[in-house]
Amino acid sequence: MMRTFMAKGTEVERKWYVVDAEGKTLGRLASEVAALLRGKHKPIFTPHVDCGDNVIVINAGKIVLTGNKLDGKQYYNHSLHIGGLRTRSAREMVEKYPVEMLERAIKGMLPKNTLGRQMGMKLHVYAGDTHPHQAQKPENYDLRG
Repeated sequence: MMRTFMAKGTEVERKWYVVDAEGKTLGRLASEVAALLRGKHKPIFTPHVDCGDNVIVINAGKIVLTGNKLDGKQYYNHSLHIGGLRTRSAREMVEKYPVEMLERAIKGMLPKNTLGRQMGMKLHVYAGDTHPHQAQKPENYDLRG
């Protein structure tokens, strides 16, 4: 009888990857980074265990949006007070808050529970092309396509 393999959280080996976002499309980049954070690229993937790797995304400020999304796409925040809705266009997010925009896209593709929040903590996004994680010896990760 074959037994199904289940990874244990303590036995998972985590690597560090650097992903360069320059010239990449927002959603395509976000879905691949989310898969890395979940660990879906590993043969030991187990849905209820955090099997993912640490991911560093650089050049978030040079990300690309297709079509009319720069002016048509809106990002909403609400302060939970009356009249507390704040709306920003994607153009404003790319220019002023590229890190937040990419983090929102990636974390939105992770599970909406404690495990998903734990996976989201392994994401490190930087607007420029430098990062302070050289000590972890991260490997470059080439995205598909």
